[in-house]
Amino acid sequence: MADRTGRWALAPLDDGGALLAPLGAEGGAAGPVRREPDLVAAVRALPGVTRWVWRSTPEVYPRLRAAGVRVERCYDVEAAEQVLLGHEGRLGEPRSAAAAWARLRGAPVPSDPPPRSAEPGAQSSLFEARPGSDVPFEGLLDVYGEQQRRHARAEHPGRMRLLTAAESAGTLVAADLHAAGLPWRADLHREVLDELLGERYPGGGEPRRLAELADAVSEAFGHRVRPDLPAEVVKAFARAGVRVRSTRRWELEKVDHPAVEPLIQYKKLYRIWTANGWSWLADWVRDGRFRPEYQPGGTVTGRWTTNGGGALQIPRVLRRAVVADDGWRLVVADAAQMEPRVLAAISRDPGLMEVCGHPGDLYTALSERGLTGDRGQAKLALLGAIYGQTSGDGLKNLAALRRRFPRAVAYVDDAARAGEEGRLVRTWLGRTSPRPAGAPDAEEAGLPQDDTAPDVPASASSARAWGRFTRNFVVQGSAAEWALLMLAALRGAIADLRAELVFFQHDEVIVHCPAEEADTVAAAIQSAADTAGTTAFGPTPVRFPFTTAVVERYSDAK
Repeated sequence: MADRTGRWALAPLDDGGALLAPLGAEGGAAGPVRREPDLVAAVRALPGVTRWVWRSTPEVYPRLRAAGVRVERCYDVEAAEQVLLGHEGRLGEPRSAAAAWARLRGAPVPSDPPPRSAEPGAQSSLFEARPGSDVPFEGLLDVYGEQQRRHARAEHPGRMRLLTAAESAGTLVAADLHAAGLPWRADLHREVLDELLGERYPGGGEPRRLAELADAVSEAFGHRVRPDLPAEVVKAFARAGVRVRSTRRWELEKVDHPAVEPLIQYKKLYRIWTANGWSWLADWVRDGRFRPEYQPGGTVTGRWTTNGGGALQIPRVLRRAVVADDGWRLVVADAAQMEPRVLAAISRDPGLMEVCGHPGDLYTALSERGLTGDRGQAKLALLGAIYGQTSGDGLKNLAALRRRFPRAVAYVDDAARAGEEGRLVRTWLGRTSPRPAGAPDAEEAGLPQDDTAPDVPASASSARAWGRFTRNFVVQGSAAEWALLMLAALRGAIADLRAELVFFQHDEVIVHCPAEEADTVAAAIQSAADTAGTTAFGPTPVRFPFTTAVVERYSDAK
């Protein structure tokens, strides 16, 4: 039999079997391709494999996991293709394995299949064939080999390999999250809805409390106004002699009119009713679990999204419905001031790294070191540097920050300048921003001649606006990379426990575990954060502390 260790390529077959082959150092097959009648049995027969290489994790891993087979590491060819295309200035080109194989052969490149809509409540919807995504096994091996060569051509090959490995690890975590599900008490969810919205009327119309608030808005204007229609509300204010450009809360709160208070309340409750009301509960919660489909790298910065269910926007008031099983606990952990700490690590600013080397509150530490007069001003200064605040106190505080931490401010200033000039901007590991509409072409920008990145929407084409985006991109994207590595380390650390990852949101993670494992899990989370910091950024003084709470219900963590 071929070597049982190292990397193996795997492709599932429609009949439940699989094609497998050991891989050599250059990515090609290092032994004969084997056809096995049962995919699960084939993987079980190779326990020494250190990394599985396959087209797409959602195509394979859910079936393995459902059969009790845990995969420690994988290489997701399509996830890697998207990252590599971005690094080459070609973000937006088809990223499927079939498209990559066609490009390799000089053949017509097929479009990516349209995104599949999530199936509410379904546990098996991740595993399905996608039309137009077929690629022969030999083609998959060719694509993988060429990707290894493209890694070597990257600006920082080692970092790029780490990024694609992290992206692949994220696909395994996403599958685990979906399979485990977030514990959710439907009865408590209904109680919240009844308290907030009142009883429902027959026919599916607005519940009582929304109807009352809608009447109050109309009464305040003196004529019928539908508060769920922003244009109608803006017109009603204009009729009353009040000019507003939108119905956003921050703008309404500046207005002195009797319609404002019921309108703000209506908007808040309307959002809960439409996004997380009774219909959402019926669609998305099954057997005491909410199982969204996470999409690793769903945004250009690498932050995750979800395919349906709105898991990343759970209203705070509904967190009381997230309750641990009897005898279990929720370990809820928030990364403290993650993005400023990432800025310290990627800029290598000695002063900021020293401040971020302490586990306490970062903004208090900044104010105590004389940056500004108080914690609030220190926070404004640091976040203003990251997000590009250019007026008022933010500008004054930025000047103070530039004097105290010149390398940190210069790092984001350089990223902003590159964005304004239409150049590509990269995160620490190499995730690459798109270019704005109207940017110089490949030759003018000094990029490879096949740099055919698509334009972004014209609304983002302002040079200054794009500079603000790239200023934050280098920090937020690098923070997303740290989070991926933290998740991968945590997944490995709890592999031998009964604990299970059940929720992830940018800088927050929840682990569901037996009560007796809670302290072990809390320690594992902090250890994973420390490991991720060193793995991503090398040895630095910067620490990435978590604020951790062990609770029975999510709402008790805040």
